[in-house]
Amino acid sequence: MKVFVPLLTTLLVGLTTGLDWWEHGNFYQVYPRSFKDSDGDSIGDLDGVTEKLQYLKDLGMDGVWLSPIFASPMADFGYDISDFRQIQPEYGDLDAFQRLSDKCKQLGLHLILDFVPNHTSDQHEYFQQSVAKNETYKDFYVWHPGVDSGNGTKVPPSNWISVFRGSAWQWNDQRLEFYLHQFLKEQPDLNYRNPAVVEEMKNVLRYWLDRGVSGFRIDAVPYLFESAEKEGRYINESLSRTTDDPEDPAYLIHSQTMDQPETYDMIYQWRAVLDEYTKKDNRTRIMMTEGYTSLPKIIEFFGNATVNGAQIPFNFEVISNIRKTSTGADFAKYVKLWLDAKPANRRSNWVLGNHDNNRIGSRLGENKIDLYNIALQTLPDIAVTYYGEEIGMLDQPIPWNETKDPAACRSDEEHYTLYSRDPARTPMQWNNGKNAGFSTANSTWLPAADNYKTLNVKVQDRARKSHLKVFKKLTKYRKRQILAEGDIDMKVSGDNLVVYKRKVDKVGYVVVALNFGTESAVLRLSDLFAQVNARMQVVVSSKKVTTADNAWVDVNSYELVGESAIVLQYLWGKNPIVS
Repeated sequence: MKVFVPLLTTLLVGLTTGLDWWEHGNFYQVYPRSFKDSDGDSIGDLDGVTEKLQYLKDLGMDGVWLSPIFASPMADFGYDISDFRQIQPEYGDLDAFQRLSDKCKQLGLHLILDFVPNHTSDQHEYFQQSVAKNETYKDFYVWHPGVDSGNGTKVPPSNWISVFRGSAWQWNDQRLEFYLHQFLKEQPDLNYRNPAVVEEMKNVLRYWLDRGVSGFRIDAVPYLFESAEKEGRYINESLSRTTDDPEDPAYLIHSQTMDQPETYDMIYQWRAVLDEYTKKDNRTRIMMTEGYTSLPKIIEFFGNATVNGAQIPFNFEVISNIRKTSTGADFAKYVKLWLDAKPANRRSNWVLGNHDNNRIGSRLGENKIDLYNIALQTLPDIAVTYYGEEIGMLDQPIPWNETKDPAACRSDEEHYTLYSRDPARTPMQWNNGKNAGFSTANSTWLPAADNYKTLNVKVQDRARKSHLKVFKKLTKYRKRQILAEGDIDMKVSGDNLVVYKRKVDKVGYVVVALNFGTESAVLRLSDLFAQVNARMQVVVSSKKVTTADNAWVDVNSYELVGESAIVLQYLWGKNPIVS
């Protein structure tokens, strides 16, 4: 006979201890505009987020990261800030923020704010004073009188191109000079070669740290500095030869406007500000950095042997390189690239979705939603989830006449879908009621996805097996010592079966199998690992896998269906006695 130890019991064995709150953290990105509308004005707000914090706690989250909530004219939906110390009115006010902060503390959730330091709005008082050449703010931004064209007009001092197309230099008729904007012309770049700017932005961090936040996600870090002016001009960037469109940022190699050496020192200085607060009460404040740049440059954000930088420099290896057509070998390649590059004394992190990318199901394949969430929750250290990915939300096509994203609106009806991020920013799908339970308004700032009546939190919470239930089981199991502290041994079988083993001595091991192919694959784990028990217990699997959780399977003959994943465990001293 076989005597089984219930999985519910084993889940309680080997829970991790001794790690700081963020070191194996589960972070959830809230896009406030689309998460929950509390007042029926069609736009999500802070009180709406507060209302749903218990959901995030139940989901297994440790930290809640809010996309920008500061005062803004909304030229780029909050990434153009007009006051770093005030809340955008349609999201609430400082009292609403305090309610949110207090509720987070009550639930044991850590609140992370988006910090956008590269630029401000052109409506910010700093910029208005700089335009007027007020002595205090005159050099707060990057200004240049321009270069004579030879026909009596002025032209920009370099060929630099904005991320949002066209020249990165904009003429100002009042000051009679050009200013630099690496993003929209409504987003003038701050001048970090001015010590007053450096100190002011540190004071912004201190303002919100004093209000109780646990850290910041730093936006667009590679753009903080550009090469210094020389002999009245800036150095032109070389042609990339990848496009013939001179308005496209890909037209140039951004050697002068990204990844400048001074950028890293600025990150280290901001970390020192956070550490001031950590030392006061022994509660760690963290920094996440966003940088779509080369892997060696991302690794520099960590710091070095003498100075600390960001605890969590976002790892974009998978999000930037994996597509629907990618194989399991491709996935393993980019996981290993990160693991090999990361310093031994730093923590890994995994980011598969965010507000700037298509949703996982739309970008990587609807059938693979659970597969990618299983990978996210079982790879070492830190996981970051974009809102709605836990239920498998998909991109919602938005017609040209309803498009809101500035990046798309600067294009045209023929090409806008290449640039629009609106499809991944539609309202959170809470239930099958009006506007997916997001808002009571007659219409919402972006429409709810067409599939919300069948794809929503309420439906999945009641289902026998669903994306949400798989996700919740993963986040609960993830707190085990094996996944918090275990080493990783990754193997690839054929082109599409990726298998990795996470082990802690004297506790046990977990094997995660990811089948990226459309055909079933036999695991044959004994061929992949020197020591693995012939039978292992199922912890959780993709929705399409029919094998029951808690079942025992033969790890050498088990067939894993295509585009799915399974998590298996073997705990020493906690397994069945076979007779």
